[in-house]
Amino acid sequence: MSTATAPVGQRIKTARRQRGISQAELAHPELSDSYVSLIENGKRTAPPAVLELLAEKLECSLSYLVSGVTAEQQEELELGLRHARQALDGDRAAEARTRYTALLAEDAIASLPHLRQEAELGLAGALRACDELDEAIPLLAGVRHRDAAQMPAELYASVTRALSECHRRRGDLAAAVRVAEEILGGAVRPAWSEEHVRLGAELLLAYAERGDLLRGGQFRGELLAAAGRLGTPVALIAAHRAAAVLAMESGHGEEALAHVERALAVQSELGDPPGLNRLRVACAGIALSARPADAGRWRRLLIAARAEPATGPAGAAEALECTVNLIRAELLLGSPEAAEGYLAAVRDQIEHLPRDRQAEIRLLAGQTMAGLGRRREAVRELAAVAAWLREVPSTRRTTRSWLAVARILQEVEEPGDSVAAYQRALTCMGL
Repeated sequence: MSTATAPVGQRIKTARRQRGISQAELAHPELSDSYVSLIENGKRTAPPAVLELLAEKLECSLSYLVSGVTAEQQEELELGLRHARQALDGDRAAEARTRYTALLAEDAIASLPHLRQEAELGLAGALRACDELDEAIPLLAGVRHRDAAQMPAELYASVTRALSECHRRRGDLAAAVRVAEEILGGAVRPAWSEEHVRLGAELLLAYAERGDLLRGGQFRGELLAAAGRLGTPVALIAAHRAAAVLAMESGHGEEALAHVERALAVQSELGDPPGLNRLRVACAGIALSARPADAGRWRRLLIAARAEPATGPAGAAEALECTVNLIRAELLLGSPEAAEGYLAAVRDQIEHLPRDRQAEIRLLAGQTMAGLGRRREAVRELAAVAAWLREVPSTRRTTRSWLAVARILQEVEEPGDSVAAYQRALTCMGL
């Protein structure tokens, strides 16, 4: 039996013998030797005050008696967790995954539930960043189930949000909705916090992508009201961004823009120009879809955002999103040459991105090549998009992608493939 897995009484006995102390010497004068004997034999559970006393007499840490992990071992684990977190926050997801995996392989961490949970959630974050959703989902579900009784409500909501997002990104919209509704869909709602609003925003995105617009519309009002009562920037921005997506899916472009502008107004009041630029980048896709005539304005905003250094844990992702939205803006403005320039800036990154993101950029690449009259290159990019679309579940998003593929193929005079893509879109819609 390893020290980390031995009962508390066994650790007390081992430490006592290592120091050459009898039970009577350990017990007196505060305790009886028979009481110490009962503790060592596992027939009594020592309260915290007694464990503190015994740890002091045995000249060891209380954490060692409780968990079997020495102070030095715990410090090493905590240092390892800091390094893993730094890797994850520094956009080094693969390194973070390796570090968290190594930490979870340590015997000692199993005896420290709070550190084990931190490592498991960190690993789940790294797996999500690496697009390894099939591994992240059971890990998040396991932590959520095992630690439900001990988790603070906000952490439980945060873990549930991550799990729901994984299901949504994977295309399992029923599961995405189900896990979020376990908290937010009951007759009695939880006390709304920032994390609950963020979970609600994730649920609204799942409703929108699933096409459950009536249900989404009903929940949107509740979510916006909860965010308004909290009044915090995090809650308001999350709620309005999700409401903008739902409005776009419902065909209400002007309403979507109103939500985008509300989110931007909240952010602008914080006096944080980099944060405002990041939010503009995040909202640009909705704004460009809702009002293509404003593409010139958004191009200027995106160029200004792109000129700022990419900082923070998601700096690289934000820079990529900015460039992708600039490609969209240039295409809307009828400038495929400028779009190609931005496309060249992200070419080297494509193969390292999640496959849904790859498909999104390749679709824009196909549109760019078509605009430049480079038919063969356009067809090659669209073939890669179609290959991915055939593998994933049918959603409103995949329907739109098939329609876009069909339209561009028609533009480059590939009628057979264009008709096939239109047929795929109809199949996605159940027609």
